[in-house]
Amino acid sequence: MMGYADVNQVGSGLRQRLWARAFIVGNLEEPSERFVYAPLDAHAGDTAIRYGILEGLAALGPEFWVYGHHNVAITGTHSHAGPGAWMNYLLPQITSKGFDKQSYDAIVDGTVLAIRRAHESMQPGRLKAGSIKVENANINRSLFAYLANPEAERARYNISNQDDGSVEKDLTLLRFQRASDKKSIGVLTWFPTHGTSLSGNNTLIAGDNKGVAADLFEKSARRRHDAAEDFVAGFAQANMGDVSPNVLGDWCEDGSGERCSFENSTCSDGKSQHCHARGPFFREQDGGAKSCFEIGRRQFEAARELYDRLDMDMDAWSIRGSWVKLFHVFHDMSDFAFQLPNGTHVRTCPAALGYSFAAGTSDWPGYFDFVQHGSNRSNTSPIWKVVSRFLKEPGPSQISCHGPKPILLDVGEVSRPYAWAPNVVDIQTFRVGQFFIIVSPGEVTTMAGRRWKQAVHDAAETMFANDDSTDVLDGEKPFVVLGGPANTYAHYITTPEEYAVQRYEGASTLHGPHTLAAYINRTLHFLPSLGAARGIGPPTHSGRPFPPDNRKRSLCFIPGVMYDRAPLFRHFGDVQRDAGAVYHPGDTIQATFVGANPRNNLRREGSYAAVERLVSLPGAPEKWEVVRDDSDWSVVFRWKRMNEALGTSEVEITWETGAEVELVEPGMYRLRYFGD
Repeated sequence: MMGYADVNQVGSGLRQRLWARAFIVGNLEEPSERFVYAPLDAHAGDTAIRYGILEGLAALGPEFWVYGHHNVAITGTHSHAGPGAWMNYLLPQITSKGFDKQSYDAIVDGTVLAIRRAHESMQPGRLKAGSIKVENANINRSLFAYLANPEAERARYNISNQDDGSVEKDLTLLRFQRASDKKSIGVLTWFPTHGTSLSGNNTLIAGDNKGVAADLFEKSARRRHDAAEDFVAGFAQANMGDVSPNVLGDWCEDGSGERCSFENSTCSDGKSQHCHARGPFFREQDGGAKSCFEIGRRQFEAARELYDRLDMDMDAWSIRGSWVKLFHVFHDMSDFAFQLPNGTHVRTCPAALGYSFAAGTSDWPGYFDFVQHGSNRSNTSPIWKVVSRFLKEPGPSQISCHGPKPILLDVGEVSRPYAWAPNVVDIQTFRVGQFFIIVSPGEVTTMAGRRWKQAVHDAAETMFANDDSTDVLDGEKPFVVLGGPANTYAHYITTPEEYAVQRYEGASTLHGPHTLAAYINRTLHFLPSLGAARGIGPPTHSGRPFPPDNRKRSLCFIPGVMYDRAPLFRHFGDVQRDAGAVYHPGDTIQATFVGANPRNNLRREGSYAAVERLVSLPGAPEKWEVVRDDSDWSVVFRWKRMNEALGTSEVEITWETGAEVELVEPGMYRLRYFGD
């Protein structure tokens, strides 16, 4: 699985189907001016899948050639409960055992299909945006680093005891409404909270809290008269780099009952392994499932409230006109020299990771004796120092450039057998009317995101306020959101002050202390291209380095399915342990079947498990009707290999009626298994 960097976290089933959702915004008067924003139920948007998606779109024919690097943003909801083995660079491949084509193809093909459907359903419509506070859905997991930012800056965001500014609590919603009948066809939201509600001991695939929120919103909207039947809800990530959904904070699970160390998230033994963050239902022994659902529900409830009041809220923003502009460039961060606003000359560095990277976070700590205090190497196992030097010993220039980060893995200067981490990253921004979307390749911390958004807001307000130009904001203030991680996963982006602390987020900021400033510099450099009245067209990729394409050279250590057999005297699909006879709402219902490996057929657009209800209508024969399937949170599919040598396995299907949000009608039901 992908997210916690644990080779022992191997998928065992399905808590929730993973979805690709795609939103296209275009200028009615100029067909070439459009962009695609696609939030996937995945860890991140990344180089390999983006290359594949663009190739897949091109293969659909000339009608789709309008989509390319310049106008397609592939983002991840950042679920840590999805399959791995599809990333482009070697470092994230190591802990998911390489690159698996089946996993890769599922993401690519599903996303191409989502974009194709969005393209084929394009029609005139209106956009409206607004924001709302989401309570108790996120906290800052690196508050010690956040407090290193200037006090005056932090004070600007300190509103109350409940909203002290340490995280952003605003959820921004963009509503898509078709002009023909004024029905809403979708919403796209941005809100920062990590996809780590499901913990590192969970082995069921799911979209984490964002997947829950999207599913709840879609089901809710499709029962409304003002929404289309095929309504799509995208819950995208924002600046969540230092933000956790485990809102009860970090505690030592060592019997002491103590909070983890504020400075470095360790317990009394000086190590981080017992420090775990707690979700709202942390006492449940369910891998975080109930907490995950609750954090997703809180996002959904806030989004639905905002959706309901958009037409009445004076603070809501109607996106004016059909002005759609965008830019995208590839940018080499390995040695970018530039000038800060105060006149200081600085540069970025080839990618490298610090010691605290290996410590993990309180959402799920790392291994061995790493802690989140990168300036102190003395308590780090000597074996890891040897390993880091075996890869490459960083030279004086690299050490100086990354200071004060002590370098553990000099990944940006290693290319054997292929690139370990990205040096070439994506700089991308979209504009529709007064609404601006910064597309970030990395996980941006709370304050870093604020600085980036503020810089774009201020520059756009000055740049596009000329009443004589055709790209004016029409008297509106710029509305700026930031989304990601997208396009090329570039780990973290912190402020220089947070970087200096060298907790996990700072140690995972790849390109040195001026990483954030470099992203802001390049974004502002190309921002004028979002207003054609200034005579500046969008930048091209001519002469610029492209990220390496490692798909055909990537290694894979995931064995294929050898064979499946049914036990002696049994057949595939036979019921091993049947469900009982009578149940009540709130009961958990289970049945076990003779199974086969689910990797034989991923059943995309289909299902492994279903709950069917017997329907009897006057004058018509009885029939079984599907009322739930494995895309529903309440239906859980588990697979277990019983005997490796004989190839036998079992499938357990569970219907958790206590997790239902919809009414369960009385009647006759059955659990059904679909296998290959």
